[in-house]
Amino acid sequence: MKTARPFFLFFALLLVVSLACSRQGSGSDLPTSAPISETESGQAATLPPTQTPAPTLPPGPPPEPQEIVFTGGQGELRGRYYPAATASAPLVVLMHWVGGDMTDWNEIAVWLQNRGQQNPYPNPGTDPWWDSTWFPPVPPGRSYAVFIFSFTGCQPAPEGCQNWIPDVWLADAIAAMQKAAELPDVDPHRMAAIGSSIGADGAIDACDALNQTAQGQATCLGALSLSPGGYLNVEYSDAVLSLVEHNPNAVAWRLHGGDTAYQNLDSAGIPTYRSIFIPDGGHGNDMLRPGLAPLPMQLILDFLARVFGE
Repeated sequence: MKTARPFFLFFALLLVVSLACSRQGSGSDLPTSAPISETESGQAATLPPTQTPAPTLPPGPPPEPQEIVFTGGQGELRGRYYPAATASAPLVVLMHWVGGDMTDWNEIAVWLQNRGQQNPYPNPGTDPWWDSTWFPPVPPGRSYAVFIFSFTGCQPAPEGCQNWIPDVWLADAIAAMQKAAELPDVDPHRMAAIGSSIGADGAIDACDALNQTAQGQATCLGALSLSPGGYLNVEYSDAVLSLVEHNPNAVAWRLHGGDTAYQNLDSAGIPTYRSIFIPDGGHGNDMLRPGLAPLPMQLILDFLARVFGE
């Protein structure tokens, strides 16, 4: 019996060592706070979240402008639609001054369209708004659908609008906004209007009218007015107050060359209203020229970015 005891102890020791090695190899006694993916610093590695790809909008129609005919305040009106690069794009309606017609916007329309297209129409003059070489660049990725039209009785410069009736032109402006909302491949709930002089009043008057009459089918988010003056029998200050009453988020910017009108709006505390003085800017389209500070053409881009949240 004395010889069996050492053998038994040796066998027991061998069994303990074997079990210990087996447990160590299996990893079953490793701390749960130290997973295989643990970093050298002792912190558990965090896998990056799965990235959700941004939705891709379908491409818009070809960039060439489309001739549009619609009914205005006194009969048939003509316009042009410049499609954006993608479908469901924001839409900008441009309204001219009394010195010309929709051709005042020839170069500006393709500039805002931003599809690398050259203006396909002859410009009737040599004023700066017909020379795109000085325009500030539209940021890459931005492309607006653009609609231009001629008010009743208006011809290209220098003839312009020999006779105009405020009530008729107001009806023209509203009809243009309504027609624009129906154009294909645009988002009728992301519309804005920009106008010069008489068109400056048309822009904000028609923007407000659209919001009141479209019954949820279209929305004008803002109006930029170059030298408004209540020319369509609606005071500009009344139009601004009505616009924000019916759409508190609507944006109203006024660019002017130094007149003191509408100071009541400056003190009204409307967060979406801005009155911007352009030194030596002149009136209406006169502000569409290089060398001004601030530069109204850049302000057009800033306004659209503000309106459309870009």
